[in-house]
Amino acid sequence: MKNNVDYFKLLLFIIVIFLSGCGIDSSVSEINLQQNWDFKTSKDTQWHAATVPGTVHTDLIDLGIIKDPYYRLNEHDLQWIDKEDWEYKTNFELSKTDLRKQHISLDFLGLDTYSKIYLNDSLVMQTDNMFRTYSASIKPLLKVGSNKLHIIFDSPIQRGIQKYDSLGYQIPVSDNDLSKIGKVTDEKQVSIYTRKAGYHFGWDWGPRLVTSGIWRPIILKSWNHHKINDLFIQQNNIGQKAQLTAQIEVEADKDNDNAIVALHLNQSQQPLKTVELKLNKGINHLKIPFEIDNPKLWWPNGMGDQILYTIEAKVTANSYMDSKSHRIGLRTIELIREKDSIGASFYFKVNGHPVFMKGANYIPQDVFLTRAKSENYKHILSSAKEANMNMLRVWGGGIYENDEFYELCDEMGLLVWQDFMFACAMFPGDASFLENVKQEAIDNVKRLRNHTSIALWCGNNEILSAWENWGWKNKVIEEQSQEVANTIWNAYDDIFHKVLPEVVDTYDPSRTYWPSSPGSDFGEKESFEKGDAHYWLVWWGKQPFDNYNTAIPRFMSEYGFQSFPELSTVEKYTLPEDHDVYSEVMKSHQRSSIGNETIEEYMLRHYQKPKDFASFLYVSQLLQAHGIKVGIEAHRRNRDRCMGSLYWQINDCWPVASWSSIDYYGKWKALHYTAKKSFENILISFENKKDNLDVFVVSDSLKNINAQLEIRLLDFDGNELKQWQKQVVIDQNQSKKYFELLKNEFIKEASQDNVFFHAQLIANEKTIAENTFYLKPYKSLNFPKPDLTYSISEDDSHFIVSLVTKKIAKDVFISSGSDQNFTDNYFDMLPNMQKTIRIKKTNAETLNTFKKKLKVITLFDSYTN
Repeated sequence: MKNNVDYFKLLLFIIVIFLSGCGIDSSVSEINLQQNWDFKTSKDTQWHAATVPGTVHTDLIDLGIIKDPYYRLNEHDLQWIDKEDWEYKTNFELSKTDLRKQHISLDFLGLDTYSKIYLNDSLVMQTDNMFRTYSASIKPLLKVGSNKLHIIFDSPIQRGIQKYDSLGYQIPVSDNDLSKIGKVTDEKQVSIYTRKAGYHFGWDWGPRLVTSGIWRPIILKSWNHHKINDLFIQQNNIGQKAQLTAQIEVEADKDNDNAIVALHLNQSQQPLKTVELKLNKGINHLKIPFEIDNPKLWWPNGMGDQILYTIEAKVTANSYMDSKSHRIGLRTIELIREKDSIGASFYFKVNGHPVFMKGANYIPQDVFLTRAKSENYKHILSSAKEANMNMLRVWGGGIYENDEFYELCDEMGLLVWQDFMFACAMFPGDASFLENVKQEAIDNVKRLRNHTSIALWCGNNEILSAWENWGWKNKVIEEQSQEVANTIWNAYDDIFHKVLPEVVDTYDPSRTYWPSSPGSDFGEKESFEKGDAHYWLVWWGKQPFDNYNTAIPRFMSEYGFQSFPELSTVEKYTLPEDHDVYSEVMKSHQRSSIGNETIEEYMLRHYQKPKDFASFLYVSQLLQAHGIKVGIEAHRRNRDRCMGSLYWQINDCWPVASWSSIDYYGKWKALHYTAKKSFENILISFENKKDNLDVFVVSDSLKNINAQLEIRLLDFDGNELKQWQKQVVIDQNQSKKYFELLKNEFIKEASQDNVFFHAQLIANEKTIAENTFYLKPYKSLNFPKPDLTYSISEDDSHFIVSLVTKKIAKDVFISSGSDQNFTDNYFDMLPNMQKTIRIKKTNAETLNTFKKKLKVITLFDSYTN
């Protein structure tokens, strides 16, 4: 029997090799219809050149019809655009040969949003969901020669108003739908009726610019006999062998008893597995189990390598072959939610190891989505990796990101907490809306489920909190009725407790679905005992940063504080006359209702009043970095109770004062440089208590480390007042207190204003972690003039800044006007310290030009002339 099986396998292999060299035709061909597009408003007759993929706004900008929406107050003059209907058209040529294919379709990968599609003046289909992929079989409508594709986009505002008016009751929406700025009739908030990126309607960090257009490619696809619609590599068990199943959806136009499926690993010519089977006319769901010997595991950033395997499936029948491939990493991931003495755990276990998640929340990189290019994705995600992050949360008011985003996350070891696109609003619950949501979820779960980086599917952002804790439910009952409240809640229940979890369970059963983030509201006792938390009593509640030390949840998925971009960024969207944080322009580029006032209030708690506008921007970044550093360290010190720290937010979608750590132009703020240090695998952290100063070492390493822990108490001139040393074993994956320093033994109250602590951990004669700590607010410290000097040199690829200081230099900030980032910035220099910083050269910049532009300041310079 075994000999027969081996003979059959050999025969199949010979057949596959033979067919691969014997005139096998590809069954599928594709043409990207991105050329020769024109657009206009429906009420006009004049057509203009358009770019596809793109948006109405970017096409108008390219033609000079509208000014840069991000400059000064221009946004406010452009609110007419979303009230218009817009039309796009193109012509494409087909030959007799093109039309010989048995099946031809148009695949629309992203239409924003309400569209009617005409081919050669025949209505093909209508769409109403920006997040879905649509496909139409069109061969009968095609002809040899020129074919006309014409798409009409209805105004999302006018369609939203129609739905708003016809519903009969009002659904709660947050103030992030900026209908007043949008000049919508009666300020109606209509965003929730359209399956479109919520942030286009405004947010408390973004403008209101409601786009329309063809935002992802349109593909003309033709095929003969069969095609692969989908390939899903399901990981079943990973041990000495990786046991997997290739789930292949094949569409065939006729029965075939002798189809051959071959699975290839890493572009190998020899199939990993070959199976002969029957294809039935219609949709075929094939399941092919296979194994990979001696699998190499994929690890999150900081824990190991990101090994990726390419799996390709080839289906051959009737002299036609189609193939599809995916890159996967072999790993296990679990969300562990078990009852414990506190409440219930909430942590991720990867490859059997509990992992503390370090990262941030991610929003779309531009209001005009097609402006985000490959280099932008690489910059943001490599910046996350470089800052020692291992998780990003793709927030639910944006989009399901482009494939490249997840491919880069796979490569860089960045796990993704993936929200479905629902945020800060209740939603309709009629049958057509629910079906639309279901198809949206199926499209995107199937598209993304092969990505190793996807860690979790989450139903929505803050909707449960808003309904239960922000007063929405009670307001609906008081102003409308209990019946309306029940109707609204039932819609929520249908979407987030039925439709979405059923899709995940059906199409991606190995991953966890979490209905809403957070599971309860900020400040609620329950939010610290189980589930994830959004903690906003710092900022919205005006509570001190020290609250982070006691408000410890099980997993912190949102918290944050705002800052301004640096001056060189602000200069790109303002005039000099705007350079006051309370000017009309600066307030317009600040969308939080309490924004600039709150930044200033916290600033004056911690810092002396900045002397001018540029200093105010600089100190705002120091303030933000300081606050979030307190939070990160508190979360990490309390590892095991808390197993995640994702601050809000890593990036911006336009130039603005916001919670971001990287500004719109890609410049790292002080927070990002600070997060890089605070997210290191080994962290030294001080906890300031009434009578003592505790020193912790936190390790996210998977191995124990022998090291020497040194702590020094220094004055600002560099004199050492006291020192502590201890040989320690840093246990893997633990937080542990190593020193408890009693204040009355080492310092008098009167001297706290001119001293600081410096701690370092030394292993194998190298410093593997260090940190500084000040006992008083920075405004109460008597910082001396640093006597900081620097020199500038270059090598082939970088400019090099070498600094030396005689006295402490607090928060050294180096700026050059370039959008490139320095290897370090906003750092403290200890007395008599030398430090070298590098920055990549740009093509046009010479050493002399760089020297002229370079500026170096410290905190001392922000309040003294």
